[in-house]
Order: sequence, then C-alpha cells, then structure tokens
Amino acid sequence: MIKVILMLAVLICTSAGGEIAMTYGMKRAGELEGFHPRSVLRFLGRAVKCGWVWLAVPLLAVSFYSLLILLSWAPISLVIPASAFNYVAGTFGAKYLLKENVTPKRWLGVALVFLGVLLVVATG
Repeated sequence: MIKVILMLAVLICTSAGGEIAMTYGMKRAGELEGFHPRSVLRFLGRAVKCGWVWLAVPLLAVSFYSLLILLSWAPISLVIPASAFNYVAGTFGAKYLLKENVTPKRWLGVALVFLGVLLVVATG
C-alpha cells in the first residue's frame, strides 16, 4: 500500500505542477488572435519559446505514466477518485503561485473534493 501512496503523491504533484507550469507558460505566450493559420503558427511559436511550457511537458508525461502504473497496482475505484486530489493541489497552486482569485464557492468545491477523496481512501 505504501508504494501506491507514494505513486499517488507523484501523480498529484506532477499533474498539478504540470498544469500550473503550462498555465503560466501559455499566459506568457499571450492569447490566440484568431484561427487563421498564420495566427495559430505565431501563437505556437511564442508558446514553444516559453521555458514554462517545456517544464510542463515532462511533468505531465510523468503524471500520465504514474497513472498507468497506479492502474496496474490498484483498483480504478481507488485510483481515479484519489487522483482527484490534484484539483485541490492545483487550486492552491493557482491561488498562491499564479496569484489567481479563488472565490469562496470554488474553495467550497475544493473542500468537497478533498472530503470525497478522504472518504474513498479511508474506505478503500
């Protein structure tokens, strides 16, 4: 069970970290100005030049492979709900790293996810 818990920690950290890094990188790349091929290529060029995007890619890859490993070790009825804890970690990252405004309703949602994960893990 300890290896499952450690791999869940890897999954949660790399998933939330990758999403936060990708968000930061894409915000630095700027908005897509239209769906014309030239606009899309300019946007992709800006994104590719951003180091945060390159940090996000391996983090998200590790997250995906961690999920695959977990699915081979534990029941999906435990893995998927427990992996939802990355929503909690991601919201904290959005608030404290990206300086996003998180409304009380969103914090309530995060608390419900957290309690749901605890319920699944405690009874699993």
